[in-house]
Order: sequence, then structure tokens, then C-alpha cells
Amino acid sequence: MSDTHEIYAIAYGRHDRPAAMNFIDGDPHDNSPGALNYFVWAIVGEHGNFVVDTGFDQAMGKRRQRTITKPIAEGLKAIAIDPDTVENVIVTHLHYDHAGNYQLFPRARYHLQDCEMAYATGRCMCHALLRFPFEADDVAAMVRKVFEGRVMFHDGDGEIAPGITLHKLGGHSKGLQCVRVKTRRGHVVLASDASHLYAHFEQGRVFPITYNVGDVLAGYDTLRRLASSKNHIIPGHDPLVLARYPAARAGLDGWVVRLDADPRAD
Repeated sequence: MSDTHEIYAIAYGRHDRPAAMNFIDGDPHDNSPGALNYFVWAIVGEHGNFVVDTGFDQAMGKRRQRTITKPIAEGLKAIAIDPDTVENVIVTHLHYDHAGNYQLFPRARYHLQDCEMAYATGRCMCHALLRFPFEADDVAAMVRKVFEGRVMFHDGDGEIAPGITLHKLGGHSKGLQCVRVKTRRGHVVLASDASHLYAHFEQGRVFPITYNVGDVLAGYDTLRRLASSKNHIIPGHDPLVLARYPAARAGLDGWVVRLDADPRAD
């Protein structure tokens, strides 16, 4: 069986905001636009379909003042993936925009770093500032999955299928992991929130919601080491991803794009 996979980025939401909000050193007087997109990702190959992160739903979007542009299930079905049949979900970390929709994949086993679960259920959550990006219901749902035998914990780097490896980075959240995927164009790294935007890893800047700044900066070096080139690193929230990569199929432009294809020329 081939260890080469296809990868799709599925945009499901958006938050319009000033660019200054996206950087620790952001200029508070800078009101230029800095919208974030919200994505989940699908890895498709002979070893099955793997979904990376589970996003948030309409109710959470309203609560957090984020806009759902297309429900995640619609994006998956647009590339012929039925959520009911997905057997493996990789959770990069347990923040609300990556670990919601916890009933969407009834057959799935979830892959999570040990220390992310410990962080999200431990003493750090006594502090409002640290627990802000987490939702108690999402974390509790993952605990229930543990008791149902549906969580596979990882401690550092690990392979979950030929050509798909997980790599603990920390930084943004204590147990954040990225995903390295072998594709026809080389090794693509789904950075998730190890780098929200291209500007973060390209310029050495840091997103304000951060557990450990040093780990974020060291993580940029790891992303570069894992990826075949800087053009193989996919940031977690950058609208430019939709502009740089071709639509997965006709009619999906700006919604579902193909990350194992060569990026479009600037």
C-alpha cells in the first residue's frame, strides 16, 4: 500500500479583526485588516481517511463572535468523506476551535498528546487567562472518549500510519502537535496553531494566545526541519492558504483546497 497521501484544507469559519490582534508585538494603532480563517484538514490515501481537528459549531461561533461560513460536515462531504465513517481524528490541541463538534465522528478514535489532556484538565485551568481558549464541554467530551476507549495518547513524536507522523511542539498550547504528511510533492506539514499565519514562522513573530513563547519560536525551526521546504508548511488560520492552493474540485474554490498540489504562482 502506498504511503503517499492527498491533503485537503476545509475552511469552515472566519473572524474579521485588526491585524494587530494577531501578534504579541502588534501595534495597537494599526487597524489594517487581519482576518483569520478557521480550518479542518483531511488526509486521504490507501490507509483510509484521517481528519485533523474538529472545529466548532454554529452555537459556539455565536458565543465566541466568530462566523461559520460552511459547516464542517458539508466540506467533508464535498470531497466524498462521510463523517460517520471516519475512523481516525487527530486533535492538534484542545482549544475550542480545534476540538468542538465532538459528536460529529461517532466511529473515530482520537489521537492526542498526553500533556495536552493533562494541561486542559489540570491546575493551569484554574486561571481564567489560560483557560480562555478552552471550552469545558469540549474537554469533558474528550475525557468521556477516554473512558469509551476511543483516545490514543501520544508522548512526543509518533507514526499513526505510513507517511503520517505526529510531532509535539507545545508553545501555543502545552501539548500542541503538528502533522507531517508524505505527498506527491514532498513532505507537507500541517502546522495548525504552531503558526497561525505565514507571517508568524516567516518573520519570527508570535500569536498572543501562548503558553510558552520560547517553545513557539523553537517550533518554527521544527516546522522547517520537518517540511520539504517553507512552501510545504501550512499555517493554521491564514486566509492566504485558500488563495495559494487550487480548489479540490470544480466549484470548491475558496472553500476546499488541495494541499498536496503545487501552490499557485504569486
